[in-house]
Amino acid sequence: MKRILAISDIHGELELFNRLLEKVGYDATEDQLVLLGDYVDRGPDSKGVLERVIELKKQGAIVLRGNHDQMMLDAAKGETGAAGNWLRNGAISTLQSYDASIKDMKLLAGELFWEHVEFLKGTEFYYETDGYIFVHAGVQPGVPVQETDPYVLMWIRDEFHEGYMGDKKIVFGHTPAFKLRGSRDTSIYFGDNRIIGIDGGAFYGGRLNCLELPGEKIHFVEKE
Repeated sequence: MKRILAISDIHGELELFNRLLEKVGYDATEDQLVLLGDYVDRGPDSKGVLERVIELKKQGAIVLRGNHDQMMLDAAKGETGAAGNWLRNGAISTLQSYDASIKDMKLLAGELFWEHVEFLKGTEFYYETDGYIFVHAGVQPGVPVQETDPYVLMWIRDEFHEGYMGDKKIVFGHTPAFKLRGSRDTSIYFGDNRIIGIDGGAFYGGRLNCLELPGEKIHFVEKE
């Protein structure tokens, strides 16, 4: 593989996702695509994003799980309190991408919805190379990623941002780059402690970013 291309936090923005893949010239026979999770919620076409992700995985993409994807799984399993938690975080937009008539948290979204639930169950929590670890939210400082609770890998924030001191660079999403900087800058964040935050807050009017390795080149698209 000539390049690794990492993208995170698509959040139902299928048009941006497709434009970004086109812009970077993604070639499944030459590039390793790594998707860091949060395919669903908030944006207009979570169903379409998952359909595209499934297609890309068949072509060889690495597909990781984000906390929003996990909330969808928890609600689908009927876990106590899970439906309300997902509702507060964008569930209705996701469900309506399957069935526009849905107005509440009833999970009657059709056969395709449940096929996508099964797909998400098979996603990974991290991907590791010689120099990098790819993960949705981050790693727990001082704990090998292989031994870390998946919940942490999908949800951790400040403890990781401020406390990571490992040898490998961590490529993550989850926390938008503008929050890491405390500014409006949505470009990829390169921390002094070898952390690289690629969530550009696309749904919030920011960017959908792509990190190209090994050169750490930045690509992005924005809403037109």
